Amino acid sequence: MITVFGSINVDISVAAPRLPAPGETVLGGESLLSPGGKGANQAHAARRFGAGVCMAGAVGDDAFAAPALEQLVAAGVDIGGVASVAGQSTGVALIVLDAHGENTIVVAPGANLAASAAQLSDQQLRDSGALLLQLETDVAASMALARRARAQGCKVIMNASPLDQGLRLDPQAVDILIVNEDELRQLASGAGVADATPAALAAALAGRYANEVLVTLGAKGALLADAGGKVLTAPAFAVEVVDTTGAGDTFAGVFAAAIAEGEPRERAMLYASAAAALACTRRGAQAAQPDRQQIEQLMASQAHATHQSTQQGESA
Repeated sequence: MITVFGSINVDISVAAPRLPAPGETVLGGESLLSPGGKGANQAHAARRFGAGVCMAGAVGDDAFAAPALEQLVAAGVDIGGVASVAGQSTGVALIVLDAHGENTIVVAPGANLAASAAQLSDQQLRDSGALLLQLETDVAASMALARRARAQGCKVIMNASPLDQGLRLDPQAVDILIVNEDELRQLASGAGVADATPAALAAALAGRYANEVLVTLGAKGALLADAGGKVLTAPAFAVEVVDTTGAGDTFAGVFAAAIAEGEPRERAMLYASAAAALACTRRGAQAAQPDRQQIEQLMASQAHATHQSTQQGESA
């Protein structure tokens, strides 16, 4: 089982031929209202993979609260750790999708910022194979929960998104930090690390922010590095991209679920990479997430896409 502490939103997305420039109005097409939020998306992805999942977070007392939670409930996620905050709005994400499936997103966090580490007991953390966190809720609450989880013997995985340039993490509280390439370079710049390859940057940041740093690289796959310079890689999987919204969340949720199962890092990265690819083939975040059978079918159909473990060197 894993526990996810994070954001719960509704996503309002609009398809457009291209992303508007500042000050420009672009006539869009179909609009879609669907459940989202990094925490909820990651919890749903982990559940679709087959993990038992407890979700903790907060929604408002408005009309968006029920639709924000409906797919989690339908999937069998335990939402006993979700608080309803009086007088607050449920979080909302406004998403514009271009013709290539790329997106821009603005999030109004609302009740998410009221989510508290006190919503989870020490027993819940002891019973969890992993605690998965993001940065759409209060960072101080997330770090307090991370320290409690580590004290209870629970592995802590943090997706450092959306990234605040002034972010300060306790490396003793986070086992694995997940970032995309842009976030990796922002963290490296903020830490005064000279620009280099993603593998070199991840290894340089391991030990500063977490024990290990996992970087998602889009069409180039993913890599994981530790402070000793060991680098594991996983390929991307070829699919027809419709909508990239939620792909990173799908990766994080499936990776955490696989790690909690006891899968080795390399295998967990493969599962996550295949799941993220499939999540790009349909519109929406949670609605597009695959189940374990679909993930394994894609992995089998593209069996040439294998991982490798290397020591970081000249090629990294």
